[in-house]
Amino acid sequence: MSVDRVLLVSNMPSNDGPVGTTRSNHEVSWLAPAEKGESSTNSADNEPLFKNPFSIEDLQVFDDATMQRMLGSSGFGLTLEDVAWSLHGASKPLVRRVSHNVSTEQRAHFQQELKRALRPDEVKAARQRVLDRLFWELTYWKMPNLYEELTEGEQLHPGIFQRLAPDIRGKIVLDAGAGSGRASLECLRKGAKLVYAVEPSPGLLHILEQKIGSQPACSRIVPYQGRFDHIPLGDDSVDLSLSCSAFTAEPEQGGEPGLAELKRVTKAGGKIVFIWPRSEDYSWLVAHGFHYVSLPIHQEMTVHFRSLQSAIRCARLFYAHNKAVLRHLLKTRKPEVPFSVLGFNPPRDYCWITVDKGQNSRFVPDL
Repeated sequence: MSVDRVLLVSNMPSNDGPVGTTRSNHEVSWLAPAEKGESSTNSADNEPLFKNPFSIEDLQVFDDATMQRMLGSSGFGLTLEDVAWSLHGASKPLVRRVSHNVSTEQRAHFQQELKRALRPDEVKAARQRVLDRLFWELTYWKMPNLYEELTEGEQLHPGIFQRLAPDIRGKIVLDAGAGSGRASLECLRKGAKLVYAVEPSPGLLHILEQKIGSQPACSRIVPYQGRFDHIPLGDDSVDLSLSCSAFTAEPEQGGEPGLAELKRVTKAGGKIVFIWPRSEDYSWLVAHGFHYVSLPIHQEMTVHFRSLQSAIRCARLFYAHNKAVLRHLLKTRKPEVPFSVLGFNPPRDYCWITVDKGQNSRFVPDL
């Protein structure tokens, strides 16, 4: 029997691991993907599960707004010293861009760290820390197609959208942190009148736009670039707001300002739903009155990759330090991996609240 109750921490399943989109489960270690910050690490040696292919010059891919958010948010796990040290020997255009996006209050200290005399090994270590912390953001922006390969096989428990169908059918829905459209497309299948798909990553948004262009039925999906703390919709615009493996308690991936924005755009009596939430966010969800639904599984859930080649490619990059994943693929020669081998709980749960406009829906930061 499924469970539907106000969140109780003692009853929450463990969801530690490297997945989510959004990623929030994938980012569990580095965006707060750590994780969306998060614990996508090898418990034996605290190594990240992924193999990082990025260089410091890849930071150029981010737009100024994203760079400012990264530099100004502790949730990304970056320190001003590490960022400055990682730029020793970097190209002048990159140094200028990062310096320009450092806050005025921090700029003098940042310039001081840029000029600090460092050994090569100190620069290398700082770069590794910065790139590991930004691994998932860099993946979304630089390798969205590969991220799509990773997540497209993470099929949600079919009961999730079956349970949500009455709130979707004939309604206007917001999919916040939409990624390449996994939840948006499912909302269409359940009869949504219109779906606003809001996603910050241009690469993932482009993949979604390609899907919309190739399928006439997808014309009811309206893509927008935006963030949890700045949703480009008016007040009371939607009947239902949801986020699939993307929203977290961290301010840069939702948090208080993001929840306030979701309440602002959702009509009174409508619902806000977070699908496949992170375990480290359970106490935050408890404090905000969310109800929890966990659906039964009768056989082990697996990730189904598009091909064995794709599965091996993703395993070597995203699960490089979880050797069991590659061993499983090479042994079975099938493009699928059980969630138990990956090391985290399957996407079988969600949380929800009903919007009460009697409460202040706008986030007021502490002074």
